[in-house]
Amino acid sequence: MASTQASPVVPAVSDERIDRLRRFNLIMGLVHLASGLVMWLSSNDFELQVSSFTLNGPPGTPLADGELFEALSFPLGFWTAMFLFLSAVAHLFVATIGFDLYRSELRAGRNRIRWVEYSLSATLMVVLIAVVTGVTDTAALIAIIGVNISMILFGWLMETVNPPGSPVYWSPFWFGCIAGATPWIAIATSVALSVSEADDGGPPGFVYGILVTIFVMFNTFAIVQWLQYRGRGRFSDYAVGESVYIWLSLIAKSLLAWQIWGNTLIG
Repeated sequence: MASTQASPVVPAVSDERIDRLRRFNLIMGLVHLASGLVMWLSSNDFELQVSSFTLNGPPGTPLADGELFEALSFPLGFWTAMFLFLSAVAHLFVATIGFDLYRSELRAGRNRIRWVEYSLSATLMVVLIAVVTGVTDTAALIAIIGVNISMILFGWLMETVNPPGSPVYWSPFWFGCIAGATPWIAIATSVALSVSEADDGGPPGFVYGILVTIFVMFNTFAIVQWLQYRGRGRFSDYAVGESVYIWLSLIAKSLLAWQIWGNTLIG
């Protein structure tokens, strides 16, 4: 569905503005790096398991004891810190050796570097949320990875096909919303089924806290893009949206990382 609304015009980015964004990325990169190091070094050796099933008969054969097995396990502390490290690498890249590319992207009204980083860090974040809330099946996690990367790439496409001053083509945005909702529907369904079947009430309280806070933060990223292409207020300046994305990335990842660390890894 193409719209007749013009994409908001991105004002010329001054050298001073570019330098401020460069320093901002450098600071945020160092914050992510320091936070990730503290988290990794202070974590214990707690591990989570990813499972699969042994098919011992034709489709529809009832599962018997022993047919669910551990496919792999991974240290939660390291991988929780990893999505902070991924953000650190991206911020430090655009502030140093990738600065010329970053500058040209902003002046074109897009930032494809951001979407590359999100495809890794946001996908790892969703996988960790899924495993912590009980979605541990290998096939389910692979599907969540694929659909979440698709959501991020729709964000890339939204920026690429909507240069400043052109009619806004909204289809990538709405398709991305559909793709982005899918992992959360899967996770919420898993938690609901767990609660309905559990004798002691289901998951601990911190699991619900993680779900609510990170779900809200994920939706906020979509709201920022919607505001940009609606040309609402200060968001008609692409650089303003870029700054907000950087803040949201720090807040969302820090909230998830420290919630997991504080409730699952400590002690």
